Amino acid sequence: MNIDTLLPMLLTVIAAATPLLLAAIGELVTEKSGVLNLGVEGMMLVGAVIAFAVTVGTGSAILGIIAAAFAGIALSLVFGLLTLTLMANQVATGLALTIFGIGVSSLIGSSYIGTPVEKLAVLHIPGLSDIPVLGPLLFGHDILVYASVAITVLVAWFLKSSRAGLILRAVGESDLSAHSIGYDVIKVRYLAVMFGGLCSGIAGAYLSLSYTPMWVEGMTAGRGWIALALVAFASWRPWRVLGGAYIFGGVTILQLYLQGAGGIGIPAQVMNMLPYLATIIVLTVISAGPWRGRLDAPACLGKPFRPAS
Repeated sequence: MNIDTLLPMLLTVIAAATPLLLAAIGELVTEKSGVLNLGVEGMMLVGAVIAFAVTVGTGSAILGIIAAAFAGIALSLVFGLLTLTLMANQVATGLALTIFGIGVSSLIGSSYIGTPVEKLAVLHIPGLSDIPVLGPLLFGHDILVYASVAITVLVAWFLKSSRAGLILRAVGESDLSAHSIGYDVIKVRYLAVMFGGLCSGIAGAYLSLSYTPMWVEGMTAGRGWIALALVAFASWRPWRVLGGAYIFGGVTILQLYLQGAGGIGIPAQVMNMLPYLATIIVLTVISAGPWRGRLDAPACLGKPFRPAS
């Protein structure tokens, strides 16, 4: 495989990894606060269709991305209201949110099927973008690719080095203890859930404005579930989420290249299963034997909290 073949493949891997990274890093912050939101897929779909609709209507991709972020936050607030205020079951509510997102996105997007939109512009950095091989690989992407990496860096710093990050982790590890020393557990969790919704909405915007610049019903194709698995795969550590997103992005693109190569004797349906099969295998391995001790799930993950009256 020469560089002319390898470079486009690597660029495609980066594109495939970006929505996974955005959604997973948002869910990581949510889960660090002790909240399990399984509605990532639904928030991504709503973000994707809202971003597309606003971009088509206004001609501005930036407005589309902002609208997608607010759409993700709005859905996350619905989840927060039901689970944090009304004490509904987090798993059931998250699943309902995904089903709701699938339905709403299909309804809104029905009039946009087949409508073209200009792909999100690549940022050209004079001098750096023109470097052979490394230029396109490192400095030839759109704003959301760089934003995904920047958000990961900021989240890693926030959780490890900031006072607010320490409070967030404390709430996720022992909500009663955090409450007893005066921290507003519900407020912290609302903010974490909103951040997760924001990232999921932007991840959806990336799909409809850059990765596949069009609206296709169900275009997330299970990426929200893979993002959820990535958080566990990364043991709730931001840098591992970054690496895991690119690994899973690579698996996704590998199966497409293998199908395109032909002659390997494996049915296309089996090749399409590879990213999801890899997810199952990874989760099985890290949940068994000596790997189990490396899982650092927040102690209060998924557990409801009712402040003492």
